[in-house]
Amino acid sequence: MGEPLYIIITGIVGTVLGFVIGKIALAKSNKEEENKVKEQSKLILKEAEISAENIKKDKIIEAKEKFLKLKTEFEEESNRKKNQIISNENKIKQREQSLSKEIEQNKRRKEEIESMKENLSAQLDIVNKKKIELDKFNDQKVQILEKVSSLTADDAREQLMDTLKNEAETKASSVIKDILEEAKLKATKDAKKIVLDTIQRTATEHAIENCVSIFNIESDDIKGKIIGREGRNIRALEAVTGVEIIVDDTPEAIIISGFDPVRREIARLSLHRLVTDGRIHPARIEEIVAKTKKNIEEEIVEIGERTVIDLGIHGVHPELIKMVGRMRFRSSYGQNLLQHSREVANLCAIMASELGLNPKQAKRAGLLHDIGKVWPEEAEKPHALIGMELAEKYKEHPKICNAIGAHHDEIEMTNLLSPIVQACDAISGARPGARREVMESYIKRLKELEELALSFDGVNKCYAIQAGRELRVMVDADSVTDDRAGMLSFDISQKIEKDMQYPGQIKVTVIREMRSVSFAK
Repeated sequence: MGEPLYIIITGIVGTVLGFVIGKIALAKSNKEEENKVKEQSKLILKEAEISAENIKKDKIIEAKEKFLKLKTEFEEESNRKKNQIISNENKIKQREQSLSKEIEQNKRRKEEIESMKENLSAQLDIVNKKKIELDKFNDQKVQILEKVSSLTADDAREQLMDTLKNEAETKASSVIKDILEEAKLKATKDAKKIVLDTIQRTATEHAIENCVSIFNIESDDIKGKIIGREGRNIRALEAVTGVEIIVDDTPEAIIISGFDPVRREIARLSLHRLVTDGRIHPARIEEIVAKTKKNIEEEIVEIGERTVIDLGIHGVHPELIKMVGRMRFRSSYGQNLLQHSREVANLCAIMASELGLNPKQAKRAGLLHDIGKVWPEEAEKPHALIGMELAEKYKEHPKICNAIGAHHDEIEMTNLLSPIVQACDAISGARPGARREVMESYIKRLKELEELALSFDGVNKCYAIQAGRELRVMVDADSVTDDRAGMLSFDISQKIEKDMQYPGQIKVTVIREMRSVSFAK
């Protein structure tokens, strides 16, 4: 019983000792860890202090460098302003010195002027005295001359004025001639360059494309089919097309007569289709004509669209495009209107470019300048004004509207585009081969030209040559002097411009020659 108790006590004591020893070892271990942590903390704090010290030193150095830089800049700026102030002070001193000199000079000039004024007043008194004496002497001289010449002073003055007037007129005509020649030389140089370059760069065909009014057939047997029984076919064709069909003895040809070229074209194409088809009767005629009209309208629009695309013109109203297409079937003095308008458009664009203006607006105005000629409705107005109203209606630019309306001087020109269009219209119409006139009107114009020149005094003969482009005037050498001949050519040209209508320009040449004739017997 005693041994177990001993063992239990020993076990308890051992356990307690073990616990105490474990506790002591644990405390020792914890203390060692704590010492390590403290040492590490001290090490970290020391490193942090060293790092902070380094950063502090860097910041101090950076601040010192920035301070030195700002100090240097401030000193430089201060020196610059100081130098500028010194320079300004020097300039002010120089200006003060120059002003002082000018003031002294002005004082001296003023004194000189005062002295000159006194001298002039004294001289003026002397001149007035001399003038009075001279007037008395002139009066005495006039009285003596009146007695000697038996003429009063007024009569002598009138004779002198007449002589001076004749001399002045002679000199004036000579001066006018010289001025005109000089102006022509100066103005023509640039004008010729621009116009000739423009014409050469616009290489348009000179062939004239006319609207066809003759329908050719293979044989005269077809004429009977076209006329129909008791003329019903030809009456139906005339009724639906609005033209007159003339079937006469002309071999293998039928004449289509009508004032509207579009109607004539519709009638020609309809006849061609009817003859090709072979079935010619009123119902078929109406059907073919309706189809042809539709095709022509489509072709007109297509021609207009192709024209504006070729010329590079954009944003044109569809109605204006249709009128441009209708120009294809219209002619003026034998010149196709669409060809003429395209030519004018190109001429305007080139001329505007040479003059530094807007070539696109010029080309647009040149194309549309004659749209008034194809307006289908009747109007008692010039075609230029009709075209201007159409352009305004379809929202064209005011400059273009004015150029259209003013190209025949119906209204006043308000911009530089208008005279360009007018000039290019004249260039296109006046070039060789562009237009042809009715023979009667042509001969009448030449006679009027010659009669106008013969109405001037001193003109013996005159001849219109170069198809009316030049007028040769022969004058009497005894009654017309060389100077008067120059004035006469100017007067005739001015009267032609005022009284006559003509395309292009007319050159007036006055010829004065002296002929001495004697006979050997």
